[in-house]
This record gives sequence, structure tokens and C-alpha cells, in this order.
Amino acid sequence: MPVGESRQPSQSDAADEAQWVWAEIKAEARRDAESEPALASYLYSTILSHSSLDRSLSFHLGNKLCSSTLLSTLLYDLFLNAFSGDPDLRSAAVADLRAARSRDPACVSFSHCLLNYKGFLACQAHRVSHKLWTQSRKPLALALQSRISDVFAIDIHPGAKLGKGILFDHATGVVVGETAVIGDNVSMLHHVTLGGTGKAGGDRHPKIGDGVLIGAGATILGNVKIGDGAKIGAGSVVLIEVPPRATAVGNPARVVEGKEASKLDECPGMSMDHTSFISEWSDYTI
Repeated sequence: MPVGESRQPSQSDAADEAQWVWAEIKAEARRDAESEPALASYLYSTILSHSSLDRSLSFHLGNKLCSSTLLSTLLYDLFLNAFSGDPDLRSAAVADLRAARSRDPACVSFSHCLLNYKGFLACQAHRVSHKLWTQSRKPLALALQSRISDVFAIDIHPGAKLGKGILFDHATGVVVGETAVIGDNVSMLHHVTLGGTGKAGGDRHPKIGDGVLIGAGATILGNVKIGDGAKIGAGSVVLIEVPPRATAVGNPARVVEGKEASKLDECPGMSMDHTSFISEWSDYTI
């Protein structure tokens, strides 16, 4: 099975998984409310008073992204209609929750991710803005993008396509251009840019394969393909295609050839291993 690829669950499997995750979230919220009474009313209003993950997430996003002129009730209805009417949006949210819980050691619970991880929240809000974009509701999609950028400091054009199991770790300063595509089980850290190379229009942004790991501060420019299971080192500037299971580092980035020219056997987007290439690449030590 290719890097980062997992069996596509049936609708019944996806519904069962969503129910299990939602039950875990409610149990976690109850424990937190008991151990920290100061949060009891907050946890009740955001999680415990709701009958489903769709409703809880829609309520939370509506309150996070509202403004004096873009009301929380309007946003709640917008998000709830999108999540309840599209099983793919629901399964993607569950996959993203699982990604944060399994890949980030600082993520102590599903409820912590749901309430506090701005990368997760921005990703779910973007999925709705992308749905609006594909429905030719572009003014509303762009207004939502603007609010996501204002509130979460993450700028994802509503035209960008995202897979499932995405982790935006820390997430501050992430920029994703209009024609970018991000595959399944991708992890990227803060201040990553998937940008164009100038003012030309058309298909001009990177295509990120499944299972890719992109380190903090990396910049990938142009309509270049980053192959499945590739790894982009922190601070790298990538202007060329990166083969599957390869590692690219530097400014400008070059593909690292290991001592035995071996390629990665892991799925970096899921292992979160940022430094394994160093021992294969160089004997240099500090």
C-alpha cells in the first residue's frame, strides 16, 4: 500500500468512528469539567450541550470566527449545513482529530484539539470555504477565508484542495495558495508557504503528495510535485520537484542522497521524524 494511504472506510465505518470519537470527546469534557470547575460552563456550551460532533464543531467555529457584522448564528447555520450534508467533511474532521492526537505529543485529548488547536479549526473552516468556492459562492468563501486568516493567522485560499488526516502543527503563518493540493496524512509545521512564483495566473502552486512532512519555515514555490512520503527540511526553499520518499533540504533545496542512496521506508507525515536523514547524509557533528 502506498505511503500515507489507508483503506477507505465505508459510510457505516466512518459513522461508527465518528460516534466513537464523539463519545471520547464528551467523556474527556466531563472529566475536565469535574477537575476544573472554572471551565464547566465553557465545556458545557461548547461540547456537552451538543448532540453530535457536527453541532459542537459548528458552534465553536461560529463563535471563534464571528464578528460584529458576521454573526455567530449565521456562521453556525453555515457550518452545520455543510457538515451535516457532506459525509466527506465529517470523516475528514475525524481523521484530522485522530492525526493531531496520534502525531503531536502535546495533544493530550481529542477535546483539547477540538477546542484549542487553531490548525485543526482553521482546516475545518477551510473545508467549508472550499465547498462554497466549488459551489460558485465565491464572495462568501473569500469572506470566510479572511476571517480564518484574521482569527487563526493561517491563510488558505478557498480554492486549495486538502486531503484527510491533515496536521497543521502550531500552524501560525501557514500560507496555502489557490491551486495548491495537499494529499492525505500530510503534516506541516508553522510558517510553511505553498506559494506561486510570480503574478502569472493558472495552475501555479505546489502539489503535495500523501504522507509528506514539511518542516517549520519551509517554502515551496511553483507548480511542483512533492512525491508521496517525501520530507522537506525546516527552513528549506523548494523550487523543484521532490521524488517520492526523498528528503529535500537547504536554500535552495536539494535532494539528499543517503550514504547508500536509500530512500525513506517510513511515512514521514505520520512519524513526524524531522532529522533521520542527517545520519545518512553527513558525518558532521557539532
